[in-house]
Amino acid sequence: MRPLIPLTALLLAAAPAEKVDMAAAILPPRAVPGKAVQPFVKLGDARIALAHVRIIDGTGAPAQDDRLLLIDGGKIVGIGAGGDPVPAGYRVIDATGQTVLPGIVGMHDHMYYAARPNLTSEGKSEPPIMVPEMAFSSPRMYLAAGVTTMRTTGAVEPATDVNIKRAIDRGDLPGPHMDVTGPYLEGASSPFIQMQRLKDADDARRVVAFWADHGVTSFKAYMNITRDELKAAIDEAHRRGLKLTGHLCSVTYPEAAALGIDDLEHGFFVNTQLDPGKSPDKCPDSGGDPTLTAMTPGSAAGAALIKILVDRHVAVTSTLPVFEDASPAYKILPPRQLELLTAEARTAYLYGFARVGRRSDAARAELATLWTNELAMERAFVAAGGLLLAGPDPTGDGHVLPGFGDQRAIELLVDAGFTPLEAIRIGTFNGATYLGLADRIGSIAVGKHADLLLVRGDPSRRIADIENVETVFKDGVGYDPAALLASVRGRYGQY
Repeated sequence: MRPLIPLTALLLAAAPAEKVDMAAAILPPRAVPGKAVQPFVKLGDARIALAHVRIIDGTGAPAQDDRLLLIDGGKIVGIGAGGDPVPAGYRVIDATGQTVLPGIVGMHDHMYYAARPNLTSEGKSEPPIMVPEMAFSSPRMYLAAGVTTMRTTGAVEPATDVNIKRAIDRGDLPGPHMDVTGPYLEGASSPFIQMQRLKDADDARRVVAFWADHGVTSFKAYMNITRDELKAAIDEAHRRGLKLTGHLCSVTYPEAAALGIDDLEHGFFVNTQLDPGKSPDKCPDSGGDPTLTAMTPGSAAGAALIKILVDRHVAVTSTLPVFEDASPAYKILPPRQLELLTAEARTAYLYGFARVGRRSDAARAELATLWTNELAMERAFVAAGGLLLAGPDPTGDGHVLPGFGDQRAIELLVDAGFTPLEAIRIGTFNGATYLGLADRIGSIAVGKHADLLLVRGDPSRRIADIENVETVFKDGVGYDPAALLASVRGRYGQY
């Protein structure tokens, strides 16, 4: 006898759902910067002309030297030659030697910091791991680095994230446009005490429905979810016009693709399909390392997986910064990032960096293989027509900071073998494409939102120049990155 379908599931399946207008939800009409935002406004003029600027448009097209870009009312209203006359009423900014590119669309960002009580230099701590919300520092750091749109990609305090987004949209707080992801859709076990555990598939459906009604615009499945729970969550999200991604382990990539998932986080690092002893709906202790060790684009399994993902239009989010300590080229964070951390957060980071230096030669070799295979799989996925997104996963426990990590994600794509222009496209236009907002953001064209990043130098030749941020334009308002960062110096890890 077939089990009875819960009444709640039947009612939800039968009830019509109004599709979310993602453009209206993520990109509301621009607001006048309020009192708390004004100190960070560098260029608040309604009409701005960037003269003699280099343009990287985000589509992968070659950079255009000596151009004129006109901003009016939060939109790009004109692009011409650098020597063209500037219409009356514009404030002219001489951008000689500078490059304008689309604002970064961060596709694996967070609003929290993972803290471990009584952490020792050996990496031991006392339970439980705590995840305090960085409601003050994170939005400012993202905006300062040029992230003009971000997906939270897993929330520990979803109501806080929704309220922060609304405050930013009103002009009450500085920060990027936000696609707020609901609470982690986690199974019966989790190392994080602040995560709700799903009871069953019907519970997964209820959680998605509740948070969709309360303003979140995407969802993320986590490591211990079951296939039934994942399928129910996907179906409910899709019923409302929303997408669902996953940091998976208990469910393999092919299984998730068959269930209709929209995106997979962490590249190919967390796929467990080839892990020895993998059992259905269980996360193995190996966590995907054996799968990635065996999986190269030239392998039968690697080629088959890429084909499945491309055929089913499943995007993949590259999060290379959080795994960068596996790279033989891994190095310490620069002082300008370390000074943003609290003393406790800086100590925790330095403990972790020291532990990396104490790894055995065998461990280094194993990690280097994982790193090499990941880079190759990401390149092959794109070459096969897959949609690769980018984000850093700044959790506080992964040597990655908000905003700076988004820049680093693009730089590491160049290390992976993409050209600088290809990497910039992945970090801007591809994210906008996934969100369904490519007609508004993600590239530079007349009529699009003036969400822009102005940097010194030429990232099309030297990708590290993306760090040289002069001004960040969001809805045509130019923000001062130095002022934003000064306001959070020594605060990240606190609030």
